[in-house]
Amino acid sequence: MTIEYKPRGVCSQKMIVEVEDGVVQSLKVLGGCNGNLKGISNLIQGMKVEEVIAKLEGVHCGMKPTSCPDQLAQALKQAL
Repeated sequence: MTIEYKPRGVCSQKMIVEVEDGVVQSLKVLGGCNGNLKGISNLIQGMKVEEVIAKLEGVHCGMKPTSCPDQLAQALKQAL
């Protein structure tokens, strides 16, 4: 399953997540903090969707009420 998600309230503009059998296969993010998002992409590859959501949901970026990791968790909720 391919999830295309438009994040809200963050610098990144689009997230494309590949999920197969409840496991994240890949993540590509347009915009945002390139190095950090590449690192997150590498870290979550092969993880179960539920585990990624549990670890990333609720993470804030500075004074913002959300972050790219939190927005990724919101995108992954669509896969459940």
